[in-house]
Amino acid sequence: MAIRVIEDKCNGCGLCAKSCPQMAIQVDNKQAIIDLDLCNYCSSCVSACRFRAIVMEVDKQATEDLTKYSGVWVYGEQFRSEIAPVVLELINVGRELADARKSELAVVVLGDKLDNAAAMLSEYPIDKVYLYEAPELEHYEGERYGRVLSDIVREMKPEILLAGATTTGRSFMSRVAIQLYTGLTADCTGLAIGEEDGLLYQTRPAYGGNVMATILCPYTRPQMSTVRHKVFPTSPKSGNGHKAEIVRLTAKPQLFGSRTQILDFIEQMESTVNIVDADVIVSGGRGIQDPVNFAMIEELAKALGGAVGASRAAVDAGWIPYPHQVGQTGKTVCPKLYIACGISGAVQHLAGMSSSDTIIAINKDPDAPIFQVANFGLVGDCLEIVPMLTRKIAAMRGQS
Repeated sequence: MAIRVIEDKCNGCGLCAKSCPQMAIQVDNKQAIIDLDLCNYCSSCVSACRFRAIVMEVDKQATEDLTKYSGVWVYGEQFRSEIAPVVLELINVGRELADARKSELAVVVLGDKLDNAAAMLSEYPIDKVYLYEAPELEHYEGERYGRVLSDIVREMKPEILLAGATTTGRSFMSRVAIQLYTGLTADCTGLAIGEEDGLLYQTRPAYGGNVMATILCPYTRPQMSTVRHKVFPTSPKSGNGHKAEIVRLTAKPQLFGSRTQILDFIEQMESTVNIVDADVIVSGGRGIQDPVNFAMIEELAKALGGAVGASRAAVDAGWIPYPHQVGQTGKTVCPKLYIACGISGAVQHLAGMSSSDTIIAINKDPDAPIFQVANFGLVGDCLEIVPMLTRKIAAMRGQS
């Protein structure tokens, strides 16, 4: 890394010296002079200079032999040997990426007693299922899982590693990326292989969903991404008697150390189905005016056989627990029917539900942003409209 002053552009205005927290810049004879012994390359002076007279040059990272890396891997997140639904979506897009790279698609699963998970995965269009089993891995623990997966990747060198942007995936894939000295693109909504360079083009929303950024990782491997749930369709089973090869990896007990210990596991019981897997979701926002009115939202969801969702504003107000939150900082959903009750439609909320098949919005404000993505809009008070809908649906279904 180097920093220098372009003498022809510098007029000695002194803005760079004022911005330098290390006091490493002096102006002499209308020229800025940088003391490299004091400079910590924070780039404050580069930003402060209006004349672009200071440039910082960053040496590109030395490129290793990338031809040693091959194959697309999916991290097979599981709980009690039950594979997370997002894994089947990753298999779908992973198969496309592997075919584009003319390489293998594999799923790597960490845990204990994984025979059921392996049997289920082997029916999908993947080439190999890698099982890493040990009693110490029965319950997920980020430090331990991160160390194990890093060791496997370092040894077997996949070119691409995908994981779900779930609580688990988000919590430890960054640890894996750091240990492997490679990049990680989080919360991807699009993945594709470049036709010319063969790189993984990773697209994700930025600035509250207002910009879609496409990110590349050209100098290190593997190329790592976490992918939002419900972005890609679920992979169909292989058929034709195809069975993926199951490979059991040798556990290394020296990797199982951890600074944390699991004392107990408390399951959270939900009164309705998981919103991520629901085909119908009825969500409430600040427009329902009072937390007790979520009972009205629950009644409509029950009449439709769906789940209850919520906006971030309702969750932040303490009206409903966080697991119900839909949006960029909550859960990304893609139901067949999404009903937004009293939700204005902030970009963060739209980022989590705009891919729903059918969206119905109920809001008193005719200019609410939610109507821009809605297939059907009802302008009115949701406190009046929602009970009417519930009664109508119940009558049509012969319910009391």
